[in-house]
Amino acid sequence: MTKILTYNVNGIRAALRKGMGPWLAATDADIVCFQEIKAQENQIDKEFFRRLGYEHQYWFPAERKGYSGTAILSKIAPREIIKGTGIGFMDREGRNLTAVFDDFAVMSIYVPSGSSEERLQVKFRYMDAFFSYVSHLKTQIPGLILSGDFNICHQPRDIHDPVRLRHVSGFLPEERAWLSALMDLGFTDTFRLFDPRPHQYTWWSYRAGSKKRNKGWRIDYHLAESALEKNIRRNIILKEVNFSDHAPVLLETDI
Repeated sequence: MTKILTYNVNGIRAALRKGMGPWLAATDADIVCFQEIKAQENQIDKEFFRRLGYEHQYWFPAERKGYSGTAILSKIAPREIIKGTGIGFMDREGRNLTAVFDDFAVMSIYVPSGSSEERLQVKFRYMDAFFSYVSHLKTQIPGLILSGDFNICHQPRDIHDPVRLRHVSGFLPEERAWLSALMDLGFTDTFRLFDPRPHQYTWWSYRAGSKKRNKGWRIDYHLAESALEKNIRRNIILKEVNFSDHAPVLLETDI
């Protein structure tokens, strides 16, 4: 059994100060994908993670300090690490990091948010470039799993107010269509293999007691290449975990 965890930590140092370390040790995931680490590599206590068993650590920070960035920690030695996509504007923000193992590969992915009109245009540019990139990548690397924060709710059941928020970035028709097209390339939303219910979210605003009221968005996914469906054993949102405004999502496979 291989356990893969994805977690947008909204600052790795902040999450550790809130007590994430003991929880991570108890969760005992084989592979951990972090997003929004908001730290340079020399600001991270890598020895701390080694003591938790993560001998293999790969950090891909943004050039801009205190912003974005992804990481993969693994108890299994990968045979290859791919930092970035080779597309400059994406890689400068540290948004894609891939670990290739013998029978599968995992990408820690952090899609931009469209928090302003300018950033929304960056998000659309990223979406177009990434679609082309991953279309090619999946022909080169079988068994690809995209794990991370996509900043998009796919369906109305994935957001707490689909009518009022239909014109807000994260639930725009263009974003949802892009995510559908990505799945049509041959990726499966593994959470929905097990849980069809609405109101299952992975992100809540810090404002107005949103998490307590479950006014959330499901924007964090493990999208697995469809050929792996037979190997997926469980996918759960760990919504009781509170080291970030996101919840971690745990995928268990028999790969």
